[in-house]
Amino acid sequence: MFMMQTRRRFLASLLAIGAMALAPLQLLARNKGAFEAEEANATLQALVGDKPLVSSTDIMLKVPDIAENGAVVPVTVTTTIEDVQRISLIVDENPNPLSASFRFLPGSVADISIRLKMGASSDVRAIVETQTTAFYTTKNVKVTIGGCGG
Repeated sequence: MFMMQTRRRFLASLLAIGAMALAPLQLLARNKGAFEAEEANATLQALVGDKPLVSSTDIMLKVPDIAENGAVVPVTVTTTIEDVQRISLIVDENPNPLSASFRFLPGSVADISIRLKMGASSDVRAIVETQTTAFYTTKNVKVTIGGCGG
């Protein structure tokens, strides 16, 4: 009796692993073109494609005006826009401008907090995507060198 239960559990586990291997890995996929782009406009094009890009006051981008340490710049993005599918952060002057991209499941609260690395003073853009439209807001951040300005 004990052997049969162990064998059944083993077979059930083996079938579950096989099913996971066959399932599409869309949730783990990333937009390689957007992450590897070296210019902000190319990054934006790779991210949103043909969706209209609209400036929005419904996106709250909280980032300091002056960041004394560009290695750890705190950024928070929240929005009241409905049905958000993705929030992405673009730092225009970074070597690879796309710094982060977060996907949301239906019904999720669109709210992120992260620490970004910024190599120089730059505009930081928050892109909030829905099924049909990409919304954005921008804020300029001055990165000081050693706390003395730069």
